[in-house]
Amino acid sequence: MTGRLKGRSAVITGGLTGQGLAIAEALAAEGANVAVGSFVREAAGRLGDAAAYPDPQEIVEVRERLAAAGTAVYAGHLDVRDSEAIEQFVSAAEAACGPADILVNAAGTTAEQPVAGHSDELWLKIIDTNLNGAFRMTRRLLPGMIGSKWGRIINIGSTAATVGWKDNPAYCASKSGLLGLTRCVALEGAPHGVTCVMISPTWVETELMRRNVQQVVEREGMGRTMEEAMSDIAAQNPQNRIIQPDEIAALAAFLCGEGARGITMENIQVTGGALW
Repeated sequence: MTGRLKGRSAVITGGLTGQGLAIAEALAAEGANVAVGSFVREAAGRLGDAAAYPDPQEIVEVRERLAAAGTAVYAGHLDVRDSEAIEQFVSAAEAACGPADILVNAAGTTAEQPVAGHSDELWLKIIDTNLNGAFRMTRRLLPGMIGSKWGRIINIGSTAATVGWKDNPAYCASKSGLLGLTRCVALEGAPHGVTCVMISPTWVETELMRRNVQQVVEREGMGRTMEEAMSDIAAQNPQNRIIQPDEIAALAAFLCGEGARGITMENIQVTGGALW
């Protein structure tokens, strides 16, 4: 543990799994108190999306995993689509970890659906999670950061913010919107020592990716296995591999430090040289 973030408190949405959990571990290793939340108790694929909804037992497992760094930890259910649920989570997180200095909006989902085949319910769920959820969390925590004259907000975007992706209109729309939100928050926070940056990776090897690739395989109906599809994705990357969550986490940890205080309003892509 370097201690570079000692005394800081971070809230990470989508923090019980995938990139969110990797970022939480990286921030805890730097000395930050960490509060992580994800939507718990929902059957995976209830509305056909690819999110990896954790089980209640995973709250305990994640709490123990993060506590190994020796900093304060809070882990619990968080529905970023519900302002009341956000308030309950933030209150519990502040009681355990202190007021948030850092917010990482990593909660997200997607689904393989063409524009013409998209239901209102699934479209709204993706937009409400990926874009509106980040807005609600930022609206709740930004004033405290402005008041303390220090803050870091990191939005987990995607290359989908700037490149279209067939059969993922809601996801692409949500990430494009998130980039616009990032820029506005950056301007609002700039005079007060608060930065806001979006990290936009290509494919990252998480449970969400695997579930999404499974949807692709099922949609194509070409007899490929999911592992073959994963290998194909790696082969299409100029580095012949899939980006790992700890790479995104390392960048996020840097952006939370003092050395990154001049980096704001940016859309930082992590692609291994890939256009998508």
